[in-house]
Amino acid sequence: MIRIGIVGGTGYTGVELLRLLAQHPEADVRAITSRKDAGTPVAQMFPSLRGRYDLAFTDPRDADLAGCNVVFFATPHGVAMAQARELVGAGVRVIDLAADFRLQDPQAFERWYKMPHACPDLLREAVYGIPEINREAIRKARIVGNPGCYPTAVQLGFLPLLEAGLVDAKHLIADCKSGVSGAGRKAELNLLFAEAADNFAAYGVRGHRHHPEIAQGLAAVSKTPLALVFTPHLTPAIRGIFATLYAPIVKPDLDLQALYTKRYAGEPFVDVMPAGALPDTRSVRASNMLRIAVHRPSGSDLAVVLVVEDNLVKGAAGQAIQNMNLMFGLPESTGLEALPVLP
Repeated sequence: MIRIGIVGGTGYTGVELLRLLAQHPEADVRAITSRKDAGTPVAQMFPSLRGRYDLAFTDPRDADLAGCNVVFFATPHGVAMAQARELVGAGVRVIDLAADFRLQDPQAFERWYKMPHACPDLLREAVYGIPEINREAIRKARIVGNPGCYPTAVQLGFLPLLEAGLVDAKHLIADCKSGVSGAGRKAELNLLFAEAADNFAAYGVRGHRHHPEIAQGLAAVSKTPLALVFTPHLTPAIRGIFATLYAPIVKPDLDLQALYTKRYAGEPFVDVMPAGALPDTRSVRASNMLRIAVHRPSGSDLAVVLVVEDNLVKGAAGQAIQNMNLMFGLPESTGLEALPVLP
């Protein structure tokens, strides 16, 4: 059994970790922390977990995290890097669901997250946690920076085109939509029901924190210099990411369907849909599956890639557990085989 600690278990990604780990045959959740709610039983805060957890939330100062095999950080940015050195020194492996170990450049991290990086030496060894790209490095990693929800969809959507050098990488467009749970479990004006329901709005147009993360990942696989326009939108939905990606094709006879089918053959959590398919977010709700459909509009030289995922699962907690499975030598899909919820 894998002894597991979760730091920051009261948010949406924290409870999603708990939900998924409750169904994982090798998971032994030993500690889950919350300063504000220390002493509160997990099942009292989240009745959906009644009968599955006897744990109560613990103050981080009292939790035996050093006695765990792996610790997940489902916390705001800046928390994991403050504790990572001590945990890694004790032989604990770390999976951070925030941004502390995503960007390789500490100056870029400081620019986008408005704080200096606390352990740039550990940042240099951290592995970016998209299994479909970094599977072998993840197996050996002590620290994994779990990707953001938008970056997962955009990178896996563009990946086959850039790896093969078949598009003009200087003119990439990612037009993306997210459900409100992507903003976290917090009270903010734009997330109120009366504000978000029956509404659709762009945000972060002048610059979004996920842009440098996406550009970093795409540049690593692109055969030519890269430029990306990324525009996120908030939709009146609870869960889901829908990314519509555009890339100019430089090879006229490109078979998009064959390219994507071959690249993702055998991947347990990437489904390349049949030619002409139009995926929707409910087809992945509550699952770790990411679905892709590729199109080339008639008379156009554009590749149009449609990508859907659940932002809390493949975009967060599910991918984190996928990474844990790799790190501990388990089959990658262990505990993640639940089907999407419909309707």
